[in-house]
Amino acid sequence: MNSRNILIALVPVSLIAAVLIGSAVSEPRTTSSETRAVSQAETMSTAFRNASEEVLPTVVKIQSKVTSQNVIRRGPSMREGLPEGFRGFEDFFGEEGFPFEQFEGRAPQREGTGTGVVISEDGLILTNNHVVSGADVVTVELADGREFTAEDIRTDPQTDLAILRIKGAGDLQAAKLGDSDGVQIGDWVLAIGNPFQLEASVSAGIISAKGRSLGAASRASFLQTDAAINPGNSGGPLVNLRGEVVGINTAIASSSGGYQGIGFAIPVNLAKWVSDQLIDNGSVRRAWLGVSISPVTQESAEMLKIDPRTPGVVVQQVGEGTPAERAGIRAGDVITHFGGKAVSGPAELQRAVEKSPLGKKQAVRVLRRGKRVTLTVNVEALPDQMASATGEQRPLRDDQSVEDETLGMSVADLDADLADRMKIEVEEGVVVTKVAPGSVAAQSGVKRGMLVLEVDGHQVDSSEDFMTAVKEGNLDKGITLTARVPGVGSRFLMLKER
Repeated sequence: MNSRNILIALVPVSLIAAVLIGSAVSEPRTTSSETRAVSQAETMSTAFRNASEEVLPTVVKIQSKVTSQNVIRRGPSMREGLPEGFRGFEDFFGEEGFPFEQFEGRAPQREGTGTGVVISEDGLILTNNHVVSGADVVTVELADGREFTAEDIRTDPQTDLAILRIKGAGDLQAAKLGDSDGVQIGDWVLAIGNPFQLEASVSAGIISAKGRSLGAASRASFLQTDAAINPGNSGGPLVNLRGEVVGINTAIASSSGGYQGIGFAIPVNLAKWVSDQLIDNGSVRRAWLGVSISPVTQESAEMLKIDPRTPGVVVQQVGEGTPAERAGIRAGDVITHFGGKAVSGPAELQRAVEKSPLGKKQAVRVLRRGKRVTLTVNVEALPDQMASATGEQRPLRDDQSVEDETLGMSVADLDADLADRMKIEVEEGVVVTKVAPGSVAAQSGVKRGMLVLEVDGHQVDSSEDFMTAVKEGNLDKGITLTARVPGVGSRFLMLKER
């Protein structure tokens, strides 16, 4: 082969090499870190998919219907327009008034859509109270499209939870109920439901916070999540990546009515306890102590002379005739333990107390002016209707009162005559006869008619004792009063210059 042929033969080889090298340079390289990132994302996607597949067959659509009803509406009164001589004519119609002021009509039919989750194979479904409350007909649509009319609906408005049954559906797949106490802030969760009637929708997010309080459910503390929750999601499950229900989606915080990143779910441990109560008793039977409580704050800790990091709750008021009063719990005590378990805040104490077996004695550990005291309380059922204070003013005399201008209040000795006129049996302490509007005492909740029993932990038997104790106190740091409201109970008040 001559040199010319060699050259010709080499050119194609060079071109091929150049093309190959160029191709190698132009193609993007996949690094090991990118591969790991994709693999992790696919693993997360698989976890979402598996959790969804586990729970979706247990999620139901709930249609609540309020049928149209006859209603009588009262129109504007015609009495004012009647001539003077005809105004007595209305008496012929009695308390009902003029018949031509009343209008009969029909309230329109209303329907609402929510979500529920099957929690037993025989057709028991868990949802929100507000999804089914007041409905005349509740229809349940299963994941397979079959529809059933709900029966035996039982509700607990105080936690916004409800259970209902469907019959004739055969063996259903029930959701696995997890442990909401083990949920941590930052955990991934999925919200499943029927937002805006878009059936079987799944959204993802994390647990944003725990222990949130909402006015709509006074006996529940909520999990907060940023998983999208919208109208129609109510009653649906909030699930972890293992496909376990950890909450029941209930509410959102929104200025528009739609999702804005803040949703709330009732912890499933509370839902399990409530549903068990509803199944066994038809209603929820809660235990109670009969106290008003508040968290330990820097201010209250300084006044009580305890470490502000002390876990527990401050007893602000003890009701008369309550289990707490009979156990010896006092206003101003700091409850640190109940039933052998530490208490970190009001919500935790409330949950511990209300789930206690009725009629069973429980140990209560308190801090009382820095000293540890252990008491025994016999918890009782929360009364159906709580008595409320009327706030009526009893006849008081102030001719023998002494006034503390700094606090803006006057007190008088409580003798047998005054105790009789106030219709109270105790004869200890001093009675508040006057509270100046806008004063330190008024701003701190002191009311006329209260009995002051202690000032900064010192017993008060006379108005002289009261004045001495107040002078020894420091209003800049705060002065504490233990007082009794006749007919209501004892109260713990903190007075401080605001």
